[in-house]
Amino acid sequence: MTKISIIGAGSFFTQHIVVDILNISGLDSGEIALVDVDPERLELARQLVEQVVKMTGKSFRVSASVNRKEVLPGTRFVVNQIEVAGMQTVRNDFEIPLKYGVKQCIGDTLGPGGLFKILRTVPVWLEIVRDIEELCPDAMILNYTNPMSAVTLATVKSSPIPVVGLCHSIQNTSRQLSEYANVPYEELKWRAGGINHMSWFVELTHHGRDLYPALIAQMNDPEFVAKDPVRLDFMKYSGAFVSESSGHFSEYIPYYRKRQELIDKHCGPDYKGETGFYANRWPAMRERSDKAIRAKLSGEEPIALESSHEYAAVIIEAVLSNSPKVIYGNVPNEGLIHNLPAGGIVEVACMVDRNGVHPTRFGSLPEHLAALCRSNMAFFELAVDAVIQRSRDMAFHALLVDPLTSAVCSPEEIKRMFDELYEADRAYIPELS
Repeated sequence: MTKISIIGAGSFFTQHIVVDILNISGLDSGEIALVDVDPERLELARQLVEQVVKMTGKSFRVSASVNRKEVLPGTRFVVNQIEVAGMQTVRNDFEIPLKYGVKQCIGDTLGPGGLFKILRTVPVWLEIVRDIEELCPDAMILNYTNPMSAVTLATVKSSPIPVVGLCHSIQNTSRQLSEYANVPYEELKWRAGGINHMSWFVELTHHGRDLYPALIAQMNDPEFVAKDPVRLDFMKYSGAFVSESSGHFSEYIPYYRKRQELIDKHCGPDYKGETGFYANRWPAMRERSDKAIRAKLSGEEPIALESSHEYAAVIIEAVLSNSPKVIYGNVPNEGLIHNLPAGGIVEVACMVDRNGVHPTRFGSLPEHLAALCRSNMAFFELAVDAVIQRSRDMAFHALLVDPLTSAVCSPEEIKRMFDELYEADRAYIPELS
């Protein structure tokens, strides 16, 4: 019997992942185990998953517990989607940097928000990894938790358990590019590589025709640019489109958020770069998500059974059926991208079969694009090592080299900001020396 455990099951991703799993042809029975530290959200997830199982007619057992040790034994695949103290800290992570002129949109991957999310998340996650090693050592970890690169890197540095970091950036962005270029998605050909949230579509063609000149020609149309303002603007100057939304991407580079006039010029509402978007809207978004689940359970809203574009079920199917599939995964850079640091986490095309995930060699990125990835990878390396070595200096140095923070603040200001954030988040992070 195949057992799949979802850690952080209160996440809104759970429904999509479970529907995808239950849509796997030939996988008619098994167990889906749910874990969450919030009993109320865990119960909502349990009821929803049971309803989806009933609707598909498959013979899956559903179990749930706030104690992961009760459900991990026998697990074949562990899906990680935890959120550690995010609701308690989201205001601190936004408002304290704002006093120093650092204006974040999302703040969950790089920057001050990303750093302190790493300091909160990685210690908790590594405790979970220890339990996986003890209770289901033959499992494969499918990591969805952001910061994706940091959580995956911490896992690789700390455990022999196989892990792959998963995102929907490549799937979603490739579809967006087919719309921007006005070509059928099935006919779009691309080659992408880099790091999570900063993979570059270095080749983009339709029947052998390079699509970039036509995309760049549309930059004279303000309505076109407004669809994806930061990514399209940077494509104009860099020659390649990046894999994450304008709001996310604007935080990973030093160009667009260091002055208010640049934010006004290049950033749009919501995920297009709105300052404070995540901090101001996330609590309401979570509340709406829980309300939507209750509406589905009561029958007020339908439960969709169409498969999503997530990769978790693709991997599970490929491993169980030995039917090779291709995904874009986040894996250690073992000769995959030549001009990115060895051992860091990179995002490349991977083949999956019964033997696991097999990354493919990308080669070299254009050097200017590799340089931007390297700045982010240095941040992740310092932040993860800060947790593993319990080093406050390393954590500060991660913020010191962060692209957005260093574009706005002096070293002295960064140190004061770091110390203030550290005190504000002290209850949620282990002591660093």
